[in-house]
Amino acid sequence: MASNEVNIAAVKDYLLRLQDDICAQLATEDGSMDFIIDEWQREDEEGVMGLTGGGRTRVMEGGTVIEKGGVNFSHVKGQRLPASATAHRPELAGRSFQALGVSLVIHPRNPYAPTSHANVRLFVAEKEGEEPVWWFGGGFDLTPYYPFDEDIVHWHQQSKNACDPFGEEIYPKYKAWCDEYFFLKHRNETRGVGGLFYDDLNQETYGWGFERCFAFMQSVGDHYIKAYRPILARRKDLEYGERQKDFQLYRRGRYAEFNLAFDRGTIFGLQTGGRTESILMSMPPEVRWKYAYQPEPGSEEARIYDYLKPREWL
Repeated sequence: MASNEVNIAAVKDYLLRLQDDICAQLATEDGSMDFIIDEWQREDEEGVMGLTGGGRTRVMEGGTVIEKGGVNFSHVKGQRLPASATAHRPELAGRSFQALGVSLVIHPRNPYAPTSHANVRLFVAEKEGEEPVWWFGGGFDLTPYYPFDEDIVHWHQQSKNACDPFGEEIYPKYKAWCDEYFFLKHRNETRGVGGLFYDDLNQETYGWGFERCFAFMQSVGDHYIKAYRPILARRKDLEYGERQKDFQLYRRGRYAEFNLAFDRGTIFGLQTGGRTESILMSMPPEVRWKYAYQPEPGSEEARIYDYLKPREWL
């Protein structure tokens, strides 16, 4: 196969294996239950974008360690790209498309264990008589409520390890992009402590062909669980009380705000008339907003606000 030939079957096979591996490792860490499997298909070509395709949603709710977690695989096709996908590529407007990826969010029960998110995906825009236009995107980020420096350093070291085989400039670039992307403008704070974010990765970006871009996607996908599972293992059994849980629920509100207002994946899914249950699986199981809340200066809760701005961790 030529290095630039699109191999959707290989990407799909990898994504399904990635979903299974992540679910198996997190279920082992939880120890009380497994992720349920919900396979779905959409064949009606009705709706906003004439969407067809399907996916496999895997969800855990009410676990001992994982209060709610979702790991979703989807492979959908549409008659034309939505506005969210053509905003930076107006020349692709009107093309049909395929989109496949794995997207996940894990909300632990223990407030000392951070929420985590990861996504890896491939888009292919197609037009009869022309070569397909493809690009990869994805990344992962960490949202602690009570931060531990050793956890954050470990997270970023695994982020760097995912990037290093592809060039020493890759981690700094995608780390900075993550800090910029996961930023709540209306709150003037980052969603968490960052990680990696990349998009529009194709031959035009670094001169990489399809196979090398796909290899990078796999490296990012494989390093998520290496980054997150040790953190979850360290924090899942720490003692906490009502005060810590209450603060966790308050800070989860920021997570919900970002996903509904800014997240590209959520906006893309809603604009294409996608499967709502899968699109919104990332939302926290419980959340709380408080009017004009301010943590007590010097308190355990006040510490996180010193972390909600970009900084170098390695």
